[in-house]
Amino acid sequence: MPEQLPADSVGLVTPITQTFSEPLLLACGRTLPSYDLVYETYGELNAQASNAVLICHALSGHHHAAGYHSLDDRKPGWWDNYIGPGKAIDTNRFFVVSLNNLGGCHGSTGPASIDPAKGKVYGADFPLLRVRDWVSSQARLADHLGITQWAAVVGGSLGGMQAMRWALEYPERIRHCIVIASALNLTAQNIAFNETARRAITSDPDFHDGDYLAKGTYPKRGLALARMVGHITYLSDDGMDEKFGRELRAGSFVLGSDELVEFQIESYLRYQGDSFSGSFDANTYILMTRALDYFDLSREYNDNPVSAFNHSQCRFLVVSFSSDWRFSPQRSREIVDALITAGKPVSYAEIESKHGHDAFLVPDQRYRQVFSRYMNTIEV
Repeated sequence: MPEQLPADSVGLVTPITQTFSEPLLLACGRTLPSYDLVYETYGELNAQASNAVLICHALSGHHHAAGYHSLDDRKPGWWDNYIGPGKAIDTNRFFVVSLNNLGGCHGSTGPASIDPAKGKVYGADFPLLRVRDWVSSQARLADHLGITQWAAVVGGSLGGMQAMRWALEYPERIRHCIVIASALNLTAQNIAFNETARRAITSDPDFHDGDYLAKGTYPKRGLALARMVGHITYLSDDGMDEKFGRELRAGSFVLGSDELVEFQIESYLRYQGDSFSGSFDANTYILMTRALDYFDLSREYNDNPVSAFNHSQCRFLVVSFSSDWRFSPQRSREIVDALITAGKPVSYAEIESKHGHDAFLVPDQRYRQVFSRYMNTIEV
């Protein structure tokens, strides 16, 4: 709990729920007859509605990107380091919109919601989603807010994929696209990690083919294990070694003792898994990892990213991190190379960091400088 709110915080914020009654046709061919989107806003929309910035969240993210919901909160929103007065996404200049995507488990319509056609929880019957479905629903939210064009669409990881999809699907509605620690598509290794995580969930006896809520159970062990697997891939070897090394949480290596030893890293991963499984929906995790797997920006453009980016009209900033092996700098350079070949304006920075894929979330001076200086070039 903060004793007082920091001067550079957006302060206390309240989530907003918007219901959309117009049916949404999804890429899988099914239709959502109606749906809710939960979102937060920071800053003020100017008279021309020209200063709006959309924040697209990653796999386990949600609408609460900055500020506090109450003075009792232990910590602020997940991107509070970079959203607020005087920060990279300066709320003195920008009107920031952050939402929980469709299929989420933090208020937007998802697998834990009631299916109006059947009067019961969707569960495993919730439709498969693609990144383009999120972008379509975000466009409707923009319409509701009176935003015809985003000053910028910003996202890290899966959020970066949404930002790129915006540049292709609604090229006239975005002036700047900021893609952080992302890729044109997933590697086979990334798909393998996601499938391993999904198998951990579906193998839990309490999963019940995804209908666990109807059965009054929850695959907590499977989801915790899935999170542990995923979390390992978000960190770097050097970062883990620096933070934990071979330090012990319990036990010792004294000769003659058969007491079990617990390493600090083991305790940390168990804590992350248990904490996550208590706040996230298992079907949502499966749905969002599949959306990651299915994403391929150039699939419909003869597998040619240059042809894909020919449809964009905005400027780009692409950022990668040296120790990120899940979305390596090489994958960001593929984006940059395609943009350059397509003749599109792009800036690129590779940031030295020991934090792996999680680097886009944590404080870093060089990252902050690059991010801030680019955002300061955006005319509102």
